[in-house]
Amino acid sequence: MPAQFQLLETENCGGIPELQLPACLKQASKKRGKPFSPRIKITVIIVVVSSVILLSCIFVALYWRRNSPKKASSPSSTENQWLQVSYADLLQATDGFSSTNLIGVGSFGSVYKGILECFETLVAVKVLNLLQQGAFKSFAAECEALRNIQHRNLVKILTNCSSIDFNGNDFKALVFEYMPNGSLEKWLHPNVDEQHQLTNLNLTQRLNIAIDVAMALDYLHHHSQTPIVHRDLKPSNVLLDDDMVAHVGDFGLARFLSEAAESCSQNQTSTSGIKGSVGYIAPEYGMGGKASTHGDVYSYGILLLEMITGKRPTDDMFKDNLSLRHFAKSALPEQVTAIIDPGLFVEDAKAIQGSESNNKLGNRTHDCLVSLVRIGVSCSAESPRERMEMRDIATEMHAIRDLYLGVRIH
Repeated sequence: MPAQFQLLETENCGGIPELQLPACLKQASKKRGKPFSPRIKITVIIVVVSSVILLSCIFVALYWRRNSPKKASSPSSTENQWLQVSYADLLQATDGFSSTNLIGVGSFGSVYKGILECFETLVAVKVLNLLQQGAFKSFAAECEALRNIQHRNLVKILTNCSSIDFNGNDFKALVFEYMPNGSLEKWLHPNVDEQHQLTNLNLTQRLNIAIDVAMALDYLHHHSQTPIVHRDLKPSNVLLDDDMVAHVGDFGLARFLSEAAESCSQNQTSTSGIKGSVGYIAPEYGMGGKASTHGDVYSYGILLLEMITGKRPTDDMFKDNLSLRHFAKSALPEQVTAIIDPGLFVEDAKAIQGSESNNKLGNRTHDCLVSLVRIGVSCSAESPRERMEMRDIATEMHAIRDLYLGVRIH
């Protein structure tokens, strides 16, 4: 058979047009292109599977979020955990904000003693004077600071109230744990009508109070979630409980260090921005310096010297070039006993009278006083860089107390 006919018989398709055979399938498949490679197939499978997994995860997350209980994870949600009280509740608790229940007046408001039924105990209610410039900001600052801190030597906030009074005016108040022994201010400088009610704070008590305050500031500066600067440390803001344990309060001027740094970046040098109380304000604040832990250390130094000498930094004797710090520094070390508050040893003198170790105790007591004055002078140095850190101050204060009490025990 001729080769031409063998080819036609084998293929039975295609060929010359006159034969009218169907087109060859093999040729048609070639025209469709090459089939997908294994790599492309694997890629497609991976994309499809990944998409299904991703959509499943999104669905599960949305379902869990919708059905899970809400958790307090922000300052605003923490605030909602406080027991809510109304203006009427506080009005009733303080007997209509009666003057007989008034226990203190500050820069931004007044503090009243009262009994809230929900707490069934005495509380201190700080009512903000919203007509005073900066009162709203003070209220916000105090709420923000107090909801983020907790320490045995800080005043405990129980709740707050942001409402409307019966005249339709804005009303804001903070409710604190009541401190039965009042402020350190009234113990150091009692009024005439308070003198018969109070006894002098002896050296041991003043040491304990100074350590409590140091521990509070150490916590704020070095151990709170965000370092906080108090900016208004003074005797009236140190409150004493039943056991004479000191609690630092009034955070109306407090600043988080991150905020302080931000305000500093704006290059504010105007003295109109000075915050704090005269006599306790660090000198760099008067020159536009930023808020810092060094400012609190300065205030602590002045507070400590006031506790030892019994003299306010604003005393009439401090004028011209004489200040409480210079007064104390000039007495170091031999003349320290000449500047000490006479009431400081009233109770201690009774306790050690007749002791055979009076001479030794006297020497150690003198050394203790010298050490305390040195710390006060160091903390209130003009230059912030020359001041101690609160963690070091707290350590040294503990050592001084242990030495003093150790001598008394033996």
